[in-house]
Amino acid sequence: MISHPDTIAAVATGNVISAIGILRVSGADTLSVIDRVFFPLSGKPMSQAGNRQLVYGAMKDADGAVLDLCLCTISRAPNSYTGEDTAELQCHGSPTVLRAGLQALFAAGARQALAGEFSRRAFLNGRMDLTQAEAVIDLIHSETEQAAKNAAGQLGGAVLRQAQPVYDLLRDIASHFHAVIDYPEEDIPEFQMRAYEQGISGAIGRLERLLTTFDRGKVLRSGVPAVILGRPNVGKSSLLNALLGYDRAIVTEIPGTTRDTLSEKCELGGVLLQLEDTAGVRDTADTVERLGVDRSEQAAARAALALAVFEGSEPLTEDDRRVIDLAKQCGKRIAILNKSDLPAALSPSDFAADFDAVCVLSAKAQTGLEDLGDAVQALFPMPEVPAGEILTNARHADAIRRALESLRAMLEAMELGVTPDAVLTEAETAMAAIGELTGASVREDITDRIFERFCVGK
Repeated sequence: MISHPDTIAAVATGNVISAIGILRVSGADTLSVIDRVFFPLSGKPMSQAGNRQLVYGAMKDADGAVLDLCLCTISRAPNSYTGEDTAELQCHGSPTVLRAGLQALFAAGARQALAGEFSRRAFLNGRMDLTQAEAVIDLIHSETEQAAKNAAGQLGGAVLRQAQPVYDLLRDIASHFHAVIDYPEEDIPEFQMRAYEQGISGAIGRLERLLTTFDRGKVLRSGVPAVILGRPNVGKSSLLNALLGYDRAIVTEIPGTTRDTLSEKCELGGVLLQLEDTAGVRDTADTVERLGVDRSEQAAARAALALAVFEGSEPLTEDDRRVIDLAKQCGKRIAILNKSDLPAALSPSDFAADFDAVCVLSAKAQTGLEDLGDAVQALFPMPEVPAGEILTNARHADAIRRALESLRAMLEAMELGVTPDAVLTEAETAMAAIGELTGASVREDITDRIFERFCVGK
């Protein structure tokens, strides 16, 4: 365990009024600090309590004034989140009380924790690898149930379990080679590169399967850039409101009501969408509305999914055909025949050639939205892998990609009969890349950037 010279403290819950608020402490002097601030009603010092035992008592400031009646628990090193002695004060959730409690902890010898410092200490003390530490912040920021489950799987070590066997294989190859070279007098089996060929092929397959999940992982983490397109008054804003569950966009019967793009996030079919509702697409002499139409075109150009809305009770117009052309700029396209509560003038077959899916619904009556969710889910399916084995982090993907390049170069060199020392150069490069992934050999500046993303208190 790495010994830190100071003890840190922070508020571990949000700065809002809530039922419970938590103060967290970690470091070598945790027990003495907590004994100066928390006084169990039993009269027995908190430092004498058992691990993870909740104790009721009074939290007091440096002058002995009671700040709160609360609960406290301690976890001794190395069996704690950080690997150090830790304590948590579970107070009433008043931001004022928590600030006062934090000041009392500072007066007792702790200092303010930096962003992500608790998790950083957990990483440095071997309580988690770097992929698990990054999963902590992903879990906090997850916006869908699927994203939360995947982050929880990574927190449980899913990525490490895929990468570690590859690292172990490469280490065995390198150590076998160097043992034969350095100790020729010992009875060590002859080093034959071909004996490891099957293992290298298996390692390549393992990392390739992991890397192929990254495209879907980016969607899981950040969402799909999606645009709602349509001519005026087909129900684009009504659709946005229906998907969000509240009136975000103004809806009137006046064409051109929406003159700018509106951006919101929503979950549809288990997929996070970064939605942009756009101005109605049509030719117009109105300067302001024209700017809105231009922004609609720009939104279509950067979107990965187009939700093209048409009024199902009216025949297609030239403006509708322009919407179809705009939608074709997107990788995925769904045609939405809105106003299904009115007599139909359009058929789903009219759009089959230009769209991946066609949905008939009524945004006003909020019917047919489930079918739209199913269509979105079908276009962005989850890989059939265990939770946590979907790569969502660009740093992870880059490290695995570099390790794969070296593994493939190893295999090619073996097939060409290149000398073992040249092959082992690639093995060491692959090991370094995997070491960066897990944090075994990562540079300090990289860890600084990673933990800067964390909130204070985590």
